[in-house]
Amino acid sequence: MNVIRCTEKHVTLITPLFDAYRRFYHQPSDITGAQNFLTERLKQNESVVFAALDESGKALGFVQLYPTFSSVSIKKLWILNDLFVVPEARKQGVGEALMEAARKLAVETHAKGLQLETGVGNITAQRLYEKLGYVRNVETYQYFLKV
Repeated sequence: MNVIRCTEKHVTLITPLFDAYRRFYHQPSDITGAQNFLTERLKQNESVVFAALDESGKALGFVQLYPTFSSVSIKKLWILNDLFVVPEARKQGVGEALMEAARKLAVETHAKGLQLETGVGNITAQRLYEKLGYVRNVETYQYFLKV
């Protein structure tokens, strides 16, 4: 397995995975929308995407991170927004390899750390995150305003 940092030229490779990720979260399939979204994020340097590829170059999974900042610590912070591994590649270290690429990016950019959230019922993801040293936040609440 090889983990690469994606550029615009990799969008067609990762679009089907991004669409499957969105469907996992109960969104309708939209290949064109997914491709346009990924292209814009990468073109504008608004996100970093890593993809895990098998020996033949087939995409097994991806992770997408968005930069933000912590005013309190006056440092960069990365939001690990998306992680997806194709079902046939799960439990083979793909998710861990992608999470390690994300961790290395945070170290290389002198970030405060990585922040993520997952669904309360996504026990598989919770186990992975906790195995890798992520700590569930018990000090703050998260709020959301739909507009």
